[in-house]
Amino acid sequence: MQLAMIGLGRMGANIVRRLMRDGHSCVVFDANPKAADTLAGEGATAVKSLAELKQRLQPPRAAWVMVPAGEITETTVKELGDLFEKGDIIIDGGNSFWKDDIRRAKKLKEKGVHYLDVGTSGGIWGLDRGYCMMIGGDTAIVQHLDPIFRTLAPGLGDIPRTEGREKRDPRPELGYLHAGPNGAGHFVKMVHNGIEYGLMQAYAEGFDIMHHANSTELPPEHRFDLNLPDIAEVWRRGSVISSWLLDLTSSAFAADEKLDSFAGHVEDSGEGRWTVLAAVESAVPADVLTTALYTRFRSRESESFAEKLLSAMRKGFGGHHEAKLE
Repeated sequence: MQLAMIGLGRMGANIVRRLMRDGHSCVVFDANPKAADTLAGEGATAVKSLAELKQRLQPPRAAWVMVPAGEITETTVKELGDLFEKGDIIIDGGNSFWKDDIRRAKKLKEKGVHYLDVGTSGGIWGLDRGYCMMIGGDTAIVQHLDPIFRTLAPGLGDIPRTEGREKRDPRPELGYLHAGPNGAGHFVKMVHNGIEYGLMQAYAEGFDIMHHANSTELPPEHRFDLNLPDIAEVWRRGSVISSWLLDLTSSAFAADEKLDSFAGHVEDSGEGRWTVLAAVESAVPADVLTTALYTRFRSRESESFAEKLLSAMRKGFGGHHEAKLE
């Protein structure tokens, strides 16, 4: 099957490579021509513009947009929408806000151009592991592109099959899901990333407690000098909290036991914020996800105004002076 890929960063380029491995034909474009040329050397067709991209595709055309969420995605989808014709398909595989998907799909439908939002998880490991995909859009279009999704998905692999799923949709077992109409794909991926924040925060806090288990604030007989790399590794083996995130944690400790190469400044992609907003709109309590998001905000300040105010209040009511920093 033929597919165009717009945006050849680490995920976009590897999606193309995985597709070509399975015999699909790919037309590629990136603002950096060298990125497209690299894939051309591996068998893709590189183009210099979206207009040329259109000419290289056979109707009904299908183009996957894999660029950062926000203005660049908005501009790219609009330009493609102006170029494409009735029956053509635009796929947004980035981390767009789901309400934007609904708006774009409605606008493109006026011209007869189809739109799919595909929440894509797999990161830089997707080339070999495959990509978990959550898809929003019309059923007929999702079915039309099934060969693409089936190639990109991880497949059954060695994960034990879930009993009782024999009569259900087989696609989730393979690693991809038609979540619902436009917007549903990115909505599910948004919540996925919100959960990711919470899981990461739980691991981080747990290891931080163990990191401080030998604190001089504790009685000597209550102190433990724990080997965090070994704990991370043993938890990977049969523990109920084993996960890919724990695998990555163990790898990080193995490479840098004290994590000295990290400053602890943690960014957020935006989807954590959107998940919290969705919870507010639906009046659903999301304590863990919200706290994890706020912790990321906190990580970007060496000292916050709030902490300064806490210190000032403590001094005011109790005469507590700040400890001198060494």
